[in-house]
Amino acid sequence: MSKSKNNPKAKLLRIALSICILLIAGYFGVDLTNNSKSEQSTKEQSTNRNAQSPDTSSNAIASPTVSLAESQSDLATLIRSEQSGTMTEFSARVVKLLEDDNDGSRHQRFLLAVDNSRSPSNSVLVAHNIDLAPRVPLEEGDIIRIYGQYEWNDRGGVIHWTHHDPGGRHAEGWIELDGTRYD
Repeated sequence: MSKSKNNPKAKLLRIALSICILLIAGYFGVDLTNNSKSEQSTKEQSTNRNAQSPDTSSNAIASPTVSLAESQSDLATLIRSEQSGTMTEFSARVVKLLEDDNDGSRHQRFLLAVDNSRSPSNSVLVAHNIDLAPRVPLEEGDIIRIYGQYEWNDRGGVIHWTHHDPGGRHAEGWIELDGTRYD
C-alpha cells in the first residue's frame, strides 16, 4: 500500500488530526498564530498582574509617531472582514460612557472611537468584566490602550476579555489609562 499524499484516507486523517489539535489548543488557550505581538502582550501581562500598577514596559498609549488610526489598523481589518474571536491591541478615544451591565457577571461598558472619530456611531463597544478586574476610572475623551477579544456585530462589534483569566485557559487582556494597567 502506497503512502501517497493523494490518498483520500490519509487526507481525512490529516484533517481530523488538525481539527483535534486546534480544539485542544483552543481549550488550553494556546495561541497557534505565532503572533509575536500577542506573545509580547502575554509576557507583559504576567509581569503586570496587579491592577493600578504603572506600566513601565513600553508606550502605554500610542507613541507620538503612531496615530490612533494607525494603531487601529488591525481592528479596522477585523471589522471590515466581520471576523470574530481575535485578540487585538490598539489605542482609542472614549466617546461615550454607558451604564454597567449587571446581568450575570458585571461589566463596565463604554464606546471607543474607530479611526479617531469623535462620533459614537463609528465606534466599538467595550464590555470590561468588573467582577474579575478593577473598574477603569474613565471620562469621555480619554485615550486608552486596550488588549481584548474582538467579536463582530452589525453595530461595529464588541471588545471583551479585557481582564485576566482566573482559569488560565484564555489569553489575558487589559486596559491601560494614563500609564496604569487594569487587568
